[in-house]
Amino acid sequence: MRTISRTLALLFLLAASLLMGGCTTRAPASTDNLCNIFEDNRSWHRQARQAEKKWGIPIPVKMAFIHQESSFRARAKPPRRRILGIFPGSRPSSAYGYAQALDATWEEYRRDAGGRLARRNRFGDAIDFVGWYNARSVRSCNIRPNDAYRLYLAYHEGHGGYRRGTYRNKPEVQRVARRVAARAERYDRQYSQCRSRLERRWIFF
Repeated sequence: MRTISRTLALLFLLAASLLMGGCTTRAPASTDNLCNIFEDNRSWHRQARQAEKKWGIPIPVKMAFIHQESSFRARAKPPRRRILGIFPGSRPSSAYGYAQALDATWEEYRRDAGGRLARRNRFGDAIDFVGWYNARSVRSCNIRPNDAYRLYLAYHEGHGGYRRGTYRNKPEVQRVARRVAARAERYDRQYSQCRSRLERRWIFF
């Protein structure tokens, strides 16, 4: 009887942990300061740090990408097209989640690195995905790990598109990439002021 009770308790704890793991974290109240973002969601810093160690892409670069793609909203999707300017139509792509990863690219990530349980609306998985994709850009497109401008062009256009230079005729994409690069630089300056403090906390959480 005691064994059955213990088994039931373990099953309950497992179910609870799975449910909690599926919950998404609220978006930060302010997204302009990286230190404040990590203060609001301390587990994000631990997960961002793990992704940095794993893939070699600086934390400010990855966080600038997520800011651009979703403003840190877990279930972000592209806005629907409008039919006759009034009626909602289909979405322009399958992009979803913090990193706005496409269905096919996310499946490739799950097979290669993330595992079958990885989810686009879970921050830890999303920032790991951004690190994974950018690490591939570094290797296949010869981009420096801290070159947020070119990394974003490769992120938006795909590796083949980047190598072909498809972004050259897309001034809006270039403008967005410059905006991402500027935010990555700003996040980097901010992070230099709080990184040591956050890392000390990370040891204990």
